[in-house]
Amino acid sequence: MAATNKTNSLQYKGFPLLRKDNILYYGSMSDSHIIMMQILETKEEKGIKIATRVSVQLQLTAEGLRAKERIVKSTEKSSLWNAMDIASIWLKRANSSK
Repeated sequence: MAATNKTNSLQYKGFPLLRKDNILYYGSMSDSHIIMMQILETKEEKGIKIATRVSVQLQLTAEGLRAKERIVKSTEKSSLWNAMDIASIWLKRANSSK
């Protein structure tokens, strides 16, 4: 992950990555889809919290939809690494099929 754009925000594989508490948003609201990841469980290892259960949702960014209507795909992964891996694949595919 590297901060490379002019606003100095965090990016992963060319898409913005924002975190608020235990929820991460991956992608841009100006695109047709974003990813929402929620850290559901963590464990502490050597003084650092490690995600052990992460919910991943591919969502539409269209206005006027209810929260449940926005969800296109969802899954749970056993680590943040696995969640980011599937999130980057889903987001790239969804936004390239505009």
